Amino acid sequence: MAEVIDRVDGECGELVLRRCGADLEVIADGMFLMDTRDGRSERLLVTAAADLLEPEASMVIGGLGVGFSLRAALEHPAIGDVVVVERESAVVDWNRTGPLREVHGDALADERVRLVHDDLVHWLSHGAERFDALCLDIDNGPEWTLGEGNAALYDAQGLDLLTARLREGGLLAVWSAHASEAFTRTLRERFDEVRVLDVPVPRGEPDVVWLARR
Repeated sequence: MAEVIDRVDGECGELVLRRCGADLEVIADGMFLMDTRDGRSERLLVTAAADLLEPEASMVIGGLGVGFSLRAALEHPAIGDVVVVERESAVVDWNRTGPLREVHGDALADERVRLVHDDLVHWLSHGAERFDALCLDIDNGPEWTLGEGNAALYDAQGLDLLTARLREGGLLAVWSAHASEAFTRTLRERFDEVRVLDVPVPRGEPDVVWLARR
């Protein structure tokens, strides 16, 4: 039986952190969002992009999650600094001083990390700084978002917003809990190079990571 550790009101509705045996889970507005059981695809989101970058590259991670992606970025030799954009105060607290801190070895304390407490769409729209890679992991996928605002990121206009923050030759990486042929088509209409990586999971359909570059 799951043990509720914390329950708070968040930007996307009620956020619940609970423990199931040795693992931690985050539930957002009644919908399973993430856990600490595996993390292979969340790490791959970052490492597959970083493998294609030059040393000292800058990376944005949209969504802190349970810290798997951030830790993977910090351990990759090509990554120089990381900006993490997270809108949920509770997720930040659980990662900074709560139970999730142990999952990633206090990655937020690394001097190369800059945490931005903001909605990703708002942050993208109100800045001009450019990066070598932008890794998007704020929903369960293009067709399974936490709100209408996030859904806008996955259409043509949203992709323009994302790529406007990339340097020339920069990489966009997107995580999903399931495949989306429609999103793959949209990417291929706007990018010169698109790779789709399937990541097997213990149960259900594989997770998916898209890599796109102009």
